[in-house]
Amino acid sequence: MKRTGAQTIWASLEKEGVTTVFGYPGGAILPTYDALPEFSSIRHILVRHEQGATHMADGYARAGGGVGVAIATSGPGATNMVTGMATAMMDSSPIVCITGQVGSSLIGTEAFQETDITGVTIPITKHNYLVTKVEDIAPTLREAFYVARTGRPGPVHVDITKDAQQNSCEFVWDDTEISLPGIRTHRPVPVESIRMAVELINQAKRPLIFAGHGALLSGATDLLRELAERGDIPVAMTLLGIGSFPAQHPLNLGMMGMHGEAWVNQAIQDADLIVACGMRFDDRVTGNLKTYAPNARKVHIDIDTTEFNKNVRVDVALAGDLRQVLGQLLPHVDRVRHEEWHARIDVNKGHAAVRDITNLPDDGHLYAAHVIHDLWRATDGKSIVCTDVGQHQMWEAQYYKHNEPRTLLTSGGLGTMGFALPAAIGAKMACPDADVWAVAGDGGFQMTMPELGTMAQELIKVNVAIINNGYLGMVRQWQQFFYEKRYTATPILSPDFAKVAEAYGLKGQTVRQRSEVIEAVRAARSHSKGAIIDFQVEQEDSVYPMVPTGAALHEMITRGGVANPIVETSASV
Repeated sequence: MKRTGAQTIWASLEKEGVTTVFGYPGGAILPTYDALPEFSSIRHILVRHEQGATHMADGYARAGGGVGVAIATSGPGATNMVTGMATAMMDSSPIVCITGQVGSSLIGTEAFQETDITGVTIPITKHNYLVTKVEDIAPTLREAFYVARTGRPGPVHVDITKDAQQNSCEFVWDDTEISLPGIRTHRPVPVESIRMAVELINQAKRPLIFAGHGALLSGATDLLRELAERGDIPVAMTLLGIGSFPAQHPLNLGMMGMHGEAWVNQAIQDADLIVACGMRFDDRVTGNLKTYAPNARKVHIDIDTTEFNKNVRVDVALAGDLRQVLGQLLPHVDRVRHEEWHARIDVNKGHAAVRDITNLPDDGHLYAAHVIHDLWRATDGKSIVCTDVGQHQMWEAQYYKHNEPRTLLTSGGLGTMGFALPAAIGAKMACPDADVWAVAGDGGFQMTMPELGTMAQELIKVNVAIINNGYLGMVRQWQQFFYEKRYTATPILSPDFAKVAEAYGLKGQTVRQRSEVIEAVRAARSHSKGAIIDFQVEQEDSVYPMVPTGAALHEMITRGGVANPIVETSASV
């Protein structure tokens, strides 16, 4: 069948099983949009900004486990997607971004809305393509999806010239297996490496498992749990690993790192073995590398071999998909108990275990911790929560207990403000029956607030909880701790968010008292359309504990202001 390049794009997406695309039209991609009505199986979601399209595709991929798709025009449309591509790259999220480009004869002439977008996106994509011939569209898109989801997932960018979209050729879809150089397929880990790792695990007295994002991406959560239970090994989570191991499982210690639990960071410093599963030892996890986990041997399992020994030297590196590697390890791991090790960790918890109390203390002030904790209670911990970046992100990680995989979506690597709302829209499209919340600060929310228009026009029900403290909160916290409280450019004026919601035909609420939180959440959930709750919380509260930049992992700032690795009172909440 002969088809135009524009028709070929949609036909190729159909072949890949795509049912939802997030995008914004423009001149260089207009032929493709003109062909869209012929393909009724694909729903197009009109965004308000191309960055929103990429975050929606990202949220769609993270929540649903497939590949998200975003589409835009050339020039500013394409460059507006850059932040979303970088976000997906840092967090290993499989998305395909399709952009239009000026006609091939105009490339390099500084034509209207021309940008060398493939040159721009080389560092922030797993791979990218410039397609100038209609015959290359179908095979390139097929290859793009394969690259995005194979091995360590990531974003792929496909730039297609306008004339390639307008010209015609025979549409041929090749179903044969793809084989590309540089794409690692599953290969068994050498038996000797497995033997060395098992020996370390079976001999350890104070072992820890680190659960990273790779546990979710590989679908290895069941095997991870089996390893922990078989070896009686406590599990610590990276931010992106939250949900890979049930929060309320007795072996789950909580989050590690800069704003991780005090007892987790202390356990890392005391451990004699770390089994790192699908994580990359980034700086927010390790603190000062010279003093990091000084007593621990280290086993690192990752599909990306470039992560081995990049930041932390390891004793055994096991290269491969985590699910596959754990399948090789598990039959050889002894069933043991580590009662002394658990008792030592429990002593370190002290009264910081306040996070496990059903009702946090209420002194008449509304704190962000109240909001997150009560959101968890009101949703039974079963919602998909998409967060922005900042203080609220850390409070969510501390106070919302995620027992299921893919229920916390957040920008961990790039730290992208404005991620929450569009990612939540994408998550809702991937999981239409789920209760989806965007949790955002008053600063970050205003970066992508126009996507409320997308929610309204496309009838997508997402609930939004704004943690409104009148500041760019995390920056203000750093200014408080390290810049003598010089709050330069961090106080921020916000509109009446409830009225903004109403202007879009959504439900708007403002909450200032702890007693109002649960009822407001319930009202939002029961409303037929999307809802915004403006939680006006204590302005100068901070996230504790906190490991200062360059400090050892155990040198934490606690609420009392003392670098104490054991006590974290959460007194003011």
